[in-house]
Parts: sequence; C-alpha cells; structure tokens
Amino acid sequence: MKKKYAIIDIETTGGRADREKITEIAIILHDGEKIIDQWETLLNPERAIPYNITQITGITDGMVADAPKFFEVAKKIVEMTEGAIFVAHNVRFDYGFIREEFRRLGFTYMRKQLCTVRLSRKAFPGLKSYALGNLIKHFGIKVNARHRAMADTAATVEILEMIFAKEQSEDDVIDMINLGVKESKFPVNITMEKLHELPEETGVYYFLDKDQNVMYVGKSINIKKRIVEHFTSKTDKAYKLQKYVHDITYEITGSELVALLFESHEIKRLLPPINKAQRSRFFPYVLFEYENQNGYRCLSFGKVKAKDRTKLNILREFPNLNSAKGMMTRLIHQFQLCQNLCSIDKTGGPCFFYHLHKCKGACIGEESAKDYNERVELVMDAIKIDFEDNFFIIDKGRENDERSIVLVEDGIYRGFGYVSLEELNGHPDELKDAIKPLKHHPEVVKIIHSFLGKDKKLKTMKF
Repeated sequence: MKKKYAIIDIETTGGRADREKITEIAIILHDGEKIIDQWETLLNPERAIPYNITQITGITDGMVADAPKFFEVAKKIVEMTEGAIFVAHNVRFDYGFIREEFRRLGFTYMRKQLCTVRLSRKAFPGLKSYALGNLIKHFGIKVNARHRAMADTAATVEILEMIFAKEQSEDDVIDMINLGVKESKFPVNITMEKLHELPEETGVYYFLDKDQNVMYVGKSINIKKRIVEHFTSKTDKAYKLQKYVHDITYEITGSELVALLFESHEIKRLLPPINKAQRSRFFPYVLFEYENQNGYRCLSFGKVKAKDRTKLNILREFPNLNSAKGMMTRLIHQFQLCQNLCSIDKTGGPCFFYHLHKCKGACIGEESAKDYNERVELVMDAIKIDFEDNFFIIDKGRENDERSIVLVEDGIYRGFGYVSLEELNGHPDELKDAIKPLKHHPEVVKIIHSFLGKDKKLKTMKF
C-alpha cells in the first residue's frame, strides 16, 4: 500500500502557536510519485496582522477580512490529511500551529510527521543552510510568491520529490516517520501504531508489565516524544523498559506543574521498581538546630534515625544528603552564617568565609552570641513554614475552557484539581471542592517553589 503525504505550509501572525493565529494554509497531497490533490485558502485570524508580518508575506488585514475562520475549514483539513503523513519544511512549526488551532476547538489533531529540513540534511549533505529559501536558490526552484502558503508548499513538494529520487531515501523517510525507533527495540505488545497513537500532550505516563503491574512512572510535556526517547536510549533503564514493558497508559494533565506534582505522588504511591528518584516516602536526612556550650545557636544536618528524632529540634527533612547540604549552603550565604556553626567547616579556628569577610567572626568570638543568634532567628522565620500565603496556582487545563488549580493552604500543599473558566470566578471554598487531596512532602515544596521561580507568568490567586 502506497503512503500518502500531505505537504503543508502555513502563514501566521507570529511565531508562537499558543499566542498567534494562522492567516493562510495550503495542502498538496502526494502519493510518493505524483500530486493527487491540492487546496489552499486565506484564513481570518480574528486579529490584526502585524505590520512586519505583512511586509514578509504580503497578506493584509483587508485580504483576510472576508476569509473563512479556522473552524470553518477544520473539517476540510481533517479530511485531506486523514491517513496521510504530515510533511512540512520545519514540521514542528506548521504542525504545532495546526494542532493548537484544533486544540482551541476542543479537538485533538494527531498525524505522523515528516520534516523536509531533516530529510534534506541527510539527502544533500554539506550545504551551508537548509532553510527553504536557500534550498530554493540552491536547486533553482521557480517560485512565484515566496512566503505565500501554496508557493512554499509547491517548493517543498519539489524538494521532497528530489529526496525520494535519492538512494536510501525510503529508509530515511521511514526512519523519520517512525521517530527513529526500530521495531526490534520495542517491548512485547508495543507496536509502531500504538506508539503513533500516543498523545503529544502534557501528562503522566505508566509502563506496565504483563501482569499490569506499574513498572515505571514518568511525566512529560510531550508524552509520545518522551516515550520514544525511552526506546531509543541505550541506558540500563531503557534496557529494563524494553525487556519488561507490555503496555502503556497515560493521564493528560494539561499543566506541566500538575504533571510534576502528580508524577511525584504516583511514584510514592505505586513504588515502581524501575523508578529511582522520588520513591522515598521517608526522608532520612534532616536540618536541625541546637545551642553550643558558648551560647551560639548552631545549625547542622545529617542522617537521623526515626527513634532519635524526638531529641532534636528538626527544621526540615530531605530525601538525600545533597538536598540537605544544599539548603544549608543557601542559608549560610543568605544570612551570613558561620560555616563552623553550620557543620560545613569543621577545621576549628576562623572558618573559610571569615577570611572572605562573609562571616562576622562568631567562629572566633568576634561576633557575640546575642548578635549571631538574632540572625539565626531570622533563619527560623524563613524556614519554619514551606509557604507563607494561602493561594491557588492557576495553570493550563486539559481542554481550552478548563484550568488546573493547585492549592496551598496553611503553609502546605493540599492537592490539585480542574475547574471551568466560569468557576474560576467563584469563592475560594468552591474552588477547594474541586481539589483532589494529596499528601504534602518536601519534594512537592521544591517542585512548587521551583515552578513559581522560573515561570513569572504563572497566575496565582491569594485568599
């Protein structure tokens, strides 16, 4: 049976699929030997086209004013590309935009993909650039209107036909369609078709053995891509997965933060044998405080047995030594603490930071216990609770009209849930009803703090 290729090019209002819209689309269907159908249309993006984009494409607001909106041509796109391999020059761009447009309509658009940039690199090695414009110039391809969808699609078709004419190209095409995975590396019962059916969405995935026991839990912003990486890797973990996995299931979360929190919960709940990180439900390392014989309040960290914990003033718990030492180091820097009094420098005499003028001399009695202890009290205030405010974190949902919510209350993580856009305007107690209760532990604190720190646009709602 011949393969069918849908060669596609789009023009857009900008470069971000999650923010911008499509202004033009062209599709040429090809059976590997000849063109069998084609279609093109301008699209009304329902927003103004930036001046710099018009300068590149020539598409103006007036040209798209009476053009169909995406939802009006969505069925046509589905029908034309059904059973076809989605081909584009830099396929991530075009495919990403079209998937996002369908996602806004509440529809999951999935197709096998092929990138002519990557294929060109294999077929025509040694060129300075593989951008479409440079390939057009290099091969002398005649193009009537660059940066218009049909003209660029037609040029991409010519490049694809030249690639098809090269020896070994069929193997390269198959390899890229199959994401670089050889079926010989697949676990029992995992077929190429099953792999292609996996969603390219954010969520948590599970690898199951022949008895449906969970062997491994992972998370990704692209479930299909991450699972493929497991089967193309040559690590010990990949070998175990290839040997023991018989089935794959997944849970779409929409939000990367929720995926991280849910993955951590599921690993602790299920204790999958192939997972190494995050399995610990007991945190053997602690940060604790005590007073020495000279009246200085000292901090220390180490591994402490459960029976000995009642004897210590424990401030924090950690799954490993590096995490405990890392927090101690941050506190020393932030509050100008003495390394000798924090179990970092045990050589006696002035600590290393004293010589760098970062310690005020508590180690040799230059700073009084009273002054030093006042600074340690600031440390106590800083770490006595994990979160100072009560708040919800609002993030992407699984659908367009849905949002995920993460609840932090009374200083601890309470769980996550999903609400509609309308429900977001409700009272906090109503939002709490949507929360799935989950356990608080040090790793979720790290996850939430890290996420809040790196994503400045993440919305929070205090109450």
